[in-house]
Amino acid sequence: MKKVTVDKLTFKNHLSTIEQLSLKDFMFKWLGSPEEGLDDFLPLTYTDTVFAKMETPLETNFRIQGDETLRYVTITEDNQIVIGVLDLNQELAFRILSLEEYLESNLNR
Repeated sequence: MKKVTVDKLTFKNHLSTIEQLSLKDFMFKWLGSPEEGLDDFLPLTYTDTVFAKMETPLETNFRIQGDETLRYVTITEDNQIVIGVLDLNQELAFRILSLEEYLESNLNR
């Protein structure tokens, strides 16, 4: 994933139902289509506080890339998928999953 600064992103204020379902479907596929389904494996809830996102519950400590905790997934005004993670210092970092990385991760499964 590519690191970006928050000043380069313009988040949507609201996500349509289709966008919400698309983000859940994206995460389900990106995580390897877990047998128990996304809602049991990694529940995501729509919130639009500050900006619209599909957020993990605070008690969920789902790790990605070893040392980062997934907090939410959203879409920018430019229709980029952005993943918000907490790093080891509990600082929020924003990442964009590129199409190449997504395709590569699916080919290696």
